[in-house]
Amino acid sequence: MRFRTVLTTTILLLSFHSFAGPGDEGKTIFMARCAACHNVNKVIVGPALAGVSERRKIDWIVKFVHSSTSVIKSGDKDAAELFNQFNHIQMPDHADLSEDQIKGIVSYISAEAKITAGNSKAPFASPSKIRPAYIPLESSDYQFFIFFFAGIILLVVALLVLVRVKEIERSHHS
Repeated sequence: MRFRTVLTTTILLLSFHSFAGPGDEGKTIFMARCAACHNVNKVIVGPALAGVSERRKIDWIVKFVHSSTSVIKSGDKDAAELFNQFNHIQMPDHADLSEDQIKGIVSYISAEAKITAGNSKAPFASPSKIRPAYIPLESSDYQFFIFFFAGIILLVVALLVLVRVKEIERSHHS
């Protein structure tokens, strides 16, 4: 019985892995390791990565991801240009990533760039006027003042009731 349970669990877990698409690992790694500094279509801390496979050879990308420091120090013109363009902020080395994992990241970036290419329209309609989260008080903000003074009056009434209850309590005990 125990063998059946272990076998069923193993098959079930392996089937989940087999349904994962080829770009899923690349997306997962990109979100975990790259998305803090890179976006596919926008410059954040690092460059936008759409079209990176057309601008650079995959061997260069693999070397740069493994150790951007060594590529810059080797005198590579493209690496030095990127380093200077982004205020001498160096990309962390990812020597633990395999070449296949880096290729998966690049294929995810290419697929994501195709999906978002030419899609300049926002995915939702933006409101006409956005109200900021912090709004300073103004004398014309009657609603705030009504609630403020109502709260104070409520507290005073509650205190008066408590004092009266204590007086009644003391008079009954004496």
